[in-house]
Amino acid sequence: MLRLLPFLVLAATAPAVAQTVTDFTLSNGLQVVVVEDHRAPVATQMIWYRVGAADEPIGRSGIAHFLEHLMFQGTDKVAAGQFSATVERQGGDDNAFTSWDYTAYFQRIATDRLGLMMEMEADRMRNLRLTEQDVATEREVILSERSQVTDSSPGALLNEQMRAAMFLNHPYGIPIIGWRHEIETLGRQDAYDMYARFYAPNNATLVIAGDVDPANVRVLAEKYYGPLATSDGIGPRIRPKEPPPNAERRVILKDPRVSEPYLIRTYLAPIRKSGDQSQAAALSVLAELLGGSGTTSELARALQFDTQKAVYSSAYYDGTAIDYATFGMVVMPAPGISLQEAEDAMDKVLADFVAKGPDAEAFARIKTQVRASQIYARDDVGGLAREYGAALMVGLTVDDVKTWPDALQAVTAGDVVAAAKAVLDRKASVTGWLMRDEEVAP
Repeated sequence: MLRLLPFLVLAATAPAVAQTVTDFTLSNGLQVVVVEDHRAPVATQMIWYRVGAADEPIGRSGIAHFLEHLMFQGTDKVAAGQFSATVERQGGDDNAFTSWDYTAYFQRIATDRLGLMMEMEADRMRNLRLTEQDVATEREVILSERSQVTDSSPGALLNEQMRAAMFLNHPYGIPIIGWRHEIETLGRQDAYDMYARFYAPNNATLVIAGDVDPANVRVLAEKYYGPLATSDGIGPRIRPKEPPPNAERRVILKDPRVSEPYLIRTYLAPIRKSGDQSQAAALSVLAELLGGSGTTSELARALQFDTQKAVYSSAYYDGTAIDYATFGMVVMPAPGISLQEAEDAMDKVLADFVAKGPDAEAFARIKTQVRASQIYARDDVGGLAREYGAALMVGLTVDDVKTWPDALQAVTAGDVVAAAKAVLDRKASVTGWLMRDEEVAP
């Protein structure tokens, strides 16, 4: 199924698009968020469940993602395989995705078809029907997906091993798709157990974005979602905590399929906190300063142009998580430059940045670009639906989403340096090298 990754589009200026956001809660606990945009007669429906890979029973890795696939099987009203076919016949499209903290399903459709989409989505929230054959067939699909997406990709395997090394005790270290030997044992009862407990209105948020009227959305939500029964199995999401990191970790993956060696380093980082997003905002700006641009960022200028030790570099941060976030960077050495040389050069850039802070001109430029990217993001109704849904799933609020652009603009150069000093701690890091078989590792 679709994987959604955070990104930042850089631009100079853009016209602001005003959004009206309304939220309310049905009597059965379903939270509903309505994001209005009346420029075109289309709407996006997204239903978000507060369950993901980090909520799976021990030894049943991959069941959250497996259930996501099985949700496209039938109910008494909709035959197996006909959910997406119906959406397509109405001129729309649909998909779903699983994260460590949530699972979401969406449809993009003409506004006058929204009632039908809500009827079908509400139906499968509590009325899924699965046969043993459905489960067996879909299990093979998942195993094939793992083979194609993970096992056949050295880069994906490195990322998987690095997360396992990063999280010693927390389930964020378990791959969303699951470990192959555990996927092979997943059965119909595993799916039903998770479905019956977590797929309920009191564990979900419905986001409707587009050319819609909140009053009409409320009527439709009451009609289709309002009668659904709640689950008695919903409680606090209590997960194991990570011990204090005392030593940096390294992962070296050698594979003959590697065409271009590269290195990745990830650090444990703070999450976005409801009511105080200042540190997360500073880390977002730090990622842009270090590696947001392939030509003007700190890593690019130093490694790709000044010393020509790299052909590619980037940095990233996404704090939208319940327990822990990660801050990371990637460097691909230039021909003739070893991974160790590239890593040493990267570390020098980081040390110089922490010591000197950001260049004033570069900092002002990044602030302008970040503001522009936020304005452009609000021009994408589907993106807004994802932004609100993902935030609400991890404990943020509608107000947190609305004030996030303000938090980014309030970041100072001092905030960025303080965030860098707090997060760029080698004891809380994992460094990964992706190498060809013939290369020599230390």
